[in-house]
Amino acid sequence: MKDLNSDLFDPVTVMESEWAHGGGSTSDADFGFAFNDSNFSDRVLRIEIMPDPVDPQPDSELCTTIADWARHRKRRREDVKKENGVDMPDEQILNGNQPEMDDFVASENQDEEVVAMVEEFPSGDEAVNSNDDPNPGMDFSEADVRVKTLHISSPILAAKSPFFYKLFSNGMRESELRHVTLRINASEEAALMELLNFMYSNNLNVRTAPGLLDVLMAADKFEVASCMRLCSRLLRNLTMTPESALLYLELPSSVLMADAVQPLTDAAKQYLAGRYKDITKQVFQEEVMNLPLAGIEAILSSDDLQVASEDAVYDFVLKWARHQYSNLEERREVLGARLARLIRFPYMTCRKLKKVLTCSDFEHDVSSKLVLEALFFKAEVPHRQRSLAAEEPAFSSRRFLERAYKYRPVKVVEFELPRQQCVVYLDLKREECSNLYPSGRVYSQAFHLGGQGFFLSAHCNMDQQSSFHCFGLFLGMQEKGSVSFTVDYEFAARSRPTEEFVSKYKGNYTFTGGKAVGYRNLFAIPWTSFMAEDCLYFINGVLHLRAELTIRHSNL
Repeated sequence: MKDLNSDLFDPVTVMESEWAHGGGSTSDADFGFAFNDSNFSDRVLRIEIMPDPVDPQPDSELCTTIADWARHRKRRREDVKKENGVDMPDEQILNGNQPEMDDFVASENQDEEVVAMVEEFPSGDEAVNSNDDPNPGMDFSEADVRVKTLHISSPILAAKSPFFYKLFSNGMRESELRHVTLRINASEEAALMELLNFMYSNNLNVRTAPGLLDVLMAADKFEVASCMRLCSRLLRNLTMTPESALLYLELPSSVLMADAVQPLTDAAKQYLAGRYKDITKQVFQEEVMNLPLAGIEAILSSDDLQVASEDAVYDFVLKWARHQYSNLEERREVLGARLARLIRFPYMTCRKLKKVLTCSDFEHDVSSKLVLEALFFKAEVPHRQRSLAAEEPAFSSRRFLERAYKYRPVKVVEFELPRQQCVVYLDLKREECSNLYPSGRVYSQAFHLGGQGFFLSAHCNMDQQSSFHCFGLFLGMQEKGSVSFTVDYEFAARSRPTEEFVSKYKGNYTFTGGKAVGYRNLFAIPWTSFMAEDCLYFINGVLHLRAELTIRHSNL
């Protein structure tokens, strides 16, 4: 039998079933008929509405767009700092263990703190005691403070909000008194009224983005997770723009950390990653260079960037950081603490990794650690690399996962003696090969031999007699001009059942810049046989190719 002396709303039960999950029949019930009705209320909520430092209107009434809302809130924060004459942080920290409701401080998402007091008043409205002024730096008279009185049901509010639960069950004599006082700023009034109405009816009347953001901030302050969840869903249903996506990602940290807001921030990140997936595209250059840090982090977190290679990602990050942070120390801090983890160094070329070690934009110990980790990853066998990528938590930086590069990564082993030689390994997934039909090509990242850049390209092309499609592999040299190289080359592929490399084609060729050589039908079979499920050259869905290059002589 339940203890008769226990609270009507057991805190553990409420926190687990109501606040944490927002489910259950009680949460979904519509008590709108009881809102501000003395017949269904056991307390009186007295709301003291303090003047705002600049403009008493709520953000949603002043603003018609997301951009207006963001600019207005930023201006208000700056004006509060100037009015108070102190260097206030943009956010205040909530002490969640604070048992005294007289000193209860707001969540960090608001410009001003909320003050909750429980006291006994005679009937009617009373003047505000100026000694209780929560904003001593502001200059206003008692006549400027408006008071709004509402009849409330403590069980309904407590069931929706840990804030009100603690207010009504703090174990003190005041919790048994009838009158409760809240102090808010004038700009918060409309959002608070909408929030209180939601706590009764589970419905919101506001549908504009600025209005929903105001209610979201109020719901965070008063810990109404179900309302935050609804605001998040309604905002996701609105048309996303770069301005709105960036605003959602730059909400106060207390809001961003809430589980209810995660779907909204995830949608914002996906929108930005999709819009700017080709970060090197000329049409977006100015726009991308002016994105804030939160936007760049969202883009770099994507696996689907349309970039030539991770080298291009590294170059872009350096360019953006130098544009945004002219101070070297600030730039090093941002790169080391925020952006380096989003660059997938294990997929950068060794030539670029050498440049990382000498780059002054990174602290030397940071760059050394990043390069060492990348080299260790490159030295692992393929199955171990796949294991490292799979073991990486989904919420981490995903540094071991390969992006959808335009140019496929290769692993290169170089030899200087007795002759300059390199062995290049290129892996292609079955889906990548399938997408080549009927006339596609996929290029490898560049690799170097004898100081010259080379690349591999895999084709779906017609055979020499143009009778059927087949798989071709070619070797090309990047540089154009008078340079010529005579190179011995050999193409090989792993084959079942031994899974060893089997030589498929060898020859020699004198390269001049921009030329390529190879074999149209590497496996001497039609495309249909190559892509068949029983094809000997796909091992666990991967085609493993190898090219050996040896310089015979060069003419510079």
